[in-house]
Amino acid sequence: MTPLSEGIGSLNESTLHAQIKDWYARPQDRFEVKVDGSIIDIVRGPLLVEIQTSNFAALRKKLDKLIEHRKVRVVYPLPRNKWVIRVSEMGNILGKRRSPKAGKITDAFEELLRIPELINHPNFSLEILVVDIEEIRSDDGKGSRWRRGVSIKDRRLVEVLESIEFTRSQDFLRFLPDNLKSPFTNKILAKAMGISSERATQITYTLRRMSVLEVVGKERNSYLFDVVI
Repeated sequence: MTPLSEGIGSLNESTLHAQIKDWYARPQDRFEVKVDGSIIDIVRGPLLVEIQTSNFAALRKKLDKLIEHRKVRVVYPLPRNKWVIRVSEMGNILGKRRSPKAGKITDAFEELLRIPELINHPNFSLEILVVDIEEIRSDDGKGSRWRRGVSIKDRRLVEVLESIEFTRSQDFLRFLPDNLKSPFTNKILAKAMGISSERATQITYTLRRMSVLEVVGKERNSYLFDVVI
């Protein structure tokens, strides 16, 4: 088998992060610049660009400080299709398969719910890159229990499929279906979008914290939501 040595390291998403940065870069951009005590991935004139592949909670403190006086954009690669590559502890490829689970744009709310107030700030913008990736895994016994000890060694970019930009809180209403009748419950939203009740709850929670959705009543034990006009 061919060794897969490039990109496999102790930081799970370092390769994907670097590849997204290269893809996103433009002439005159500056990289890894210290601004107000924080290292910024890309400085593009007055705009600060942070590439975040996961864990928005870890970014929150940094963003809280920066957006008070500066324009900040978070670039978030969201996988749609994923190929899983199994490697040995020595880095030799043991197999490759396409994951049967396709990602959805609504998966972004797993992270967005951690920073709803920041999303509503006029100095904040978000760009979601819908991507295909490869995920490198090793059955080394060091991974989490639910992966049965399998470690994720790296993630790598295959292709950027789409870019979706959000510059104001109202932009996030595009997640709601056009045919959705108001008021609606999480159960109604889940059925209309073909998503789980948990994901629907994440969406309504985040949009409420962004002040573009409000509770207008209850239907039995369920809240009724409507868009803030």
